[in-house]
Amino acid sequence: MNILAWIVLGLIAGAIAKAIYPGHQGGGILGTMILGIVGAFIGGTIYNLLTTGTLALGATSLSIGGIVVAVVGAIIALFLYYAFTRRGASY
Repeated sequence: MNILAWIVLGLIAGAIAKAIYPGHQGGGILGTMILGIVGAFIGGTIYNLLTTGTLALGATSLSIGGIVVAVVGAIIALFLYYAFTRRGASY
């Protein structure tokens, strides 16, 4: 996938994930794009694990199904980020 498709996928998936996930997430447009790209890798890896049974690093494509998988991965990334940062801040 070329870099422009990665940027578009990252922006779309990151924006949808931030809208779904409760609370306020900062980061601006660059943070949203990076969140979506990371979500595409997390979601693609989980999708590969569930469909093939092997753990392989994979990413999704710029399609409706790819955006759905990337949004799920971005929500998982947000959950993990806030789980680790809030736990460390409570001490």
